[in-house]
Amino acid sequence: QLQLVESGGGLVQAGRSLRLSCAASGSIFSINVMGWYRQAPGKQRELVATITSGGSTNYADYVKGRFTISRDNAKNTVILEMSTLKPEDTAVYYCYAYRTARAYWGQGTQVTVSS
Repeated sequence: QLQLVESGGGLVQAGRSLRLSCAASGSIFSINVMGWYRQAPGKQRELVATITSGGSTNYADYVKGRFTISRDNAKNTVILEMSTLKPEDTAVYYCYAYRTARAYWGQGTQVTVSS
């Protein structure tokens, strides 16, 4: 089993920055992809950004240029640096990992951006 634990959410004013962190533990070998998804109230869960074990990144259009994803394979962590936050970024952010044909999710961390 693989466990993912997020940290770093909170309340922030629009235009400010926030950093999310996700630590993986348990069966951490062969994690192909890690990343972040988010879900706002009444909406479906959507992609934010992903990063492969080789460092290739993928961003949703609505966060490109504002968010940066990074990964520390030695520490089994993935970081999401969020800048120029907007009220529409308000959501529960979920850490994601893909390993041996299965997706794993963290419990989520709330990010609230006030206008």
